[in-house]
Parts: sequence; structure tokens; C-alpha cells
Amino acid sequence: MKFDVIIMGGGLSGLTAGIALAQAGKNVALVSAGQSTLHFGGGSLDLLGTDNKGNDVYNPIEAITNLNPKHPYSKLENVSRLAEVAKMVLERAGIATTGEATSNHWRISPIGGLMPTWLSLEGMATIQDPDHMPWKRVALVNIVNYLDFPTKFIAAALRERGVEVDVKAFTVPELEQLRKSPTEMRSTNIAKVIERNDIIIKIADEVNKITIEGYDMVLMPAVLGVTDSEKSNQLLKFINAPAQYIATLPPSVPGVRMQTLLRKCFTALGGTFFTGDQVINGIFDGDTLKAVTTAKLEGTTLEADSFILATGSFMSRGLVSDYNHVYEPALGVDVDDLGLDRKTWAKSDVTQAQPYMEMGVKTDDKLRCQRGGKTITNLYAAGSILSGHNSIKNLDAAGVDMLTALQVVNNITK
Repeated sequence: MKFDVIIMGGGLSGLTAGIALAQAGKNVALVSAGQSTLHFGGGSLDLLGTDNKGNDVYNPIEAITNLNPKHPYSKLENVSRLAEVAKMVLERAGIATTGEATSNHWRISPIGGLMPTWLSLEGMATIQDPDHMPWKRVALVNIVNYLDFPTKFIAAALRERGVEVDVKAFTVPELEQLRKSPTEMRSTNIAKVIERNDIIIKIADEVNKITIEGYDMVLMPAVLGVTDSEKSNQLLKFINAPAQYIATLPPSVPGVRMQTLLRKCFTALGGTFFTGDQVINGIFDGDTLKAVTTAKLEGTTLEADSFILATGSFMSRGLVSDYNHVYEPALGVDVDDLGLDRKTWAKSDVTQAQPYMEMGVKTDDKLRCQRGGKTITNLYAAGSILSGHNSIKNLDAAGVDMLTALQVVNNITK
């Protein structure tokens, strides 16, 4: 089978590239092994949250200019413009967000921390200035026996910032069956049970009963809207007080929703999706990649003019390590392991930035991969598989995913 472009990886980076290429009229195939790390997302997308000294970033566009020159952002032609296009890609997929690249806002993490971020899904609880909380009195409302929304941590964090917090809980008959097994009380399972209009009305009635005292804000777990935002928006409208959502511990319903809508958009634009499969080998001719083979398409090669490697980092097994080195398992492209001895890959203090997080595939200034020290002219890399950044330290995961993907698209379509 022959395509214009083949993308390896179905996460945020791969789907962003796929949508942009399909919109540009390219015949695109995407090979995805399964679910992506979007399932761990908190309903927000980070561009750059902290600088090299660990300080919160207020203006990501300005702060990016002071990053390490090895950071993937250094290979982008116009960060501001790519950020605008990234937001348009999300809108094209039906994902409404708030936020701007020139001004971070702060989201509430599943354990109550305030994290600087770039874009947040509409309906998620956000704060414009962490030094000036917008609420004096908050009702923190949970589902009875739902453990993935740790209200004690969230309440304690808000109280430290001067907010008066009352912790409340509700249930409806439809949730009683799930309560019989704690393993079933997960966000995505709850969503499947309650995403009916009559149940949403019941939930709103219960929440209204326990928040009649009057609150500046009602904060609830984000457990509605797996396929789109209609149901989650509906519940907010039925609650008498101002109300917003906080992301739960994984699996994340807002993250699943983003993946669902991006995949739907990609296929609606004519993209071909090979799901539940993965690239296991490449067929090279000198400095050109001609085709790839996958685990399930036995005897079939996938040919293309250009290829994008967006299989992620260690969590997604886009990168793999053994006792001696870090390697990229699909195509054997060169990896920048920083020349470190295995003993120095990690630090004993888990609160410190870990050196292995900056490992990734080597690319030239056009984000083209190298193999055996030679640049592969039609093989590009995008997203967290790239070397030179630490997404946990710098809070830049989504920005690196989307903006490098869009830069690769520009490089391919020029």
C-alpha cells in the first residue's frame, strides 16, 4: 500500500500531524499500537510551564527564547504561529479550549496543586493569577466512594491559599452498582453509566441540594463527556451555582475525549488508521526510507514519500532501554543518550530532574532522523520521542507534541 505520508504513533503528536496533513490534501496513514498517553491528561495542554530554574512561566513565548539550545523548540520556525495553528487543529476536531500562548493560566491538578498551563478544555477549573484566588468559598463535591478524586488533598491545597472549602458527596441509584466493586469506580466507567439526560438531571438535583448554602464555585470531578463535551456542559448548566471540573487521577475522561475527537477528525478528513498495530521494521535505500512493515500486516509493506516517527518516549515504548543503552526499537534510528553511564541516568532524589528524561532520537535542524550517523532525508520525528527536553521539569509535553508535529508538516509540504 502506498501513501503520501505514514505516521508512526497515534498520540497527540501523531494525530496533530495527521489532521494537518489531511487538511493539506495528503493521503495519510497512521499506525497506532493502542491507547495513548492522552488518557493520563488532565484536560489541559502545556506549552512551557516552568523555566530552567523551576520558576513558573507567565509568558511561554518569551520564556522559550531562554531555553537550552538543544530543546526541540529551537528547531521551530515560528513558535507563535505554530501555537495558533495548534489551537485551530483542536477547534477543527471539536475541542474547545481557553488560553493563549503569550499568557499561561493555572489549572488545578488531581491532587490540588496549581500548575501553569497553556490551553484548558472549556469547563475545567482554571485560575488566572495563582497569587489571587478568584473564590472565597468553594464546595468541593465528590461521588460517594469515588477514590480517584482525592478531596482531602485538593481541599488542603485550596485552604492553604485562603479559600474556605466544604467537602460534599452525592450519589444516585445508577452509581450504586459500580460502588459494589472499587475497581469499577473509575472515571471512564462512571461516564458510561451516567451519560444519559435523565441521570444528569438527577445528579444536578443532588448537587443542588448539598450546595444551597451559597458558594462562589462548585468544583466536581471531570467524569462526564467521553465522546464530546455536550454532557459535561449540560451538567454545569443544570447546577444553580457557578461550577467547574477538576481532572481526576487516570484514566482521564477529558483526555479520552480529546483522543476520541482527534481520531474522529483524522478519519473524517480521509486519513487511514491502522489501530492495534505497530511498525516493527523499515526498508531503507541509502539515506531514504522506502517502506515499513508492521506486526499485524504480514507480507504487506506500507510505502510512502515521507514518514513521521511519533511513537513517544519510554512510557509509550517509543524508546527502550537495557543495561547498556537506550534505543529506538522500530527503525533503529540514532538516539541521543547524552553519553551517560547507566549509573548516571537517574538521580536518587526523585524530586530532582532526571537526566534520562532528556534522552531521545537525534534529528537535524529540519527534525529529520539520523541512522548510523547519516540523516534519513524523508524520515522525521515529532513529539516526546525527541531529545533535549524534560516534560516533567518544564511542563512542555503538549507543546512539544503539537508544535514539532506541525513544524514537520510544514517541512514536508514545502
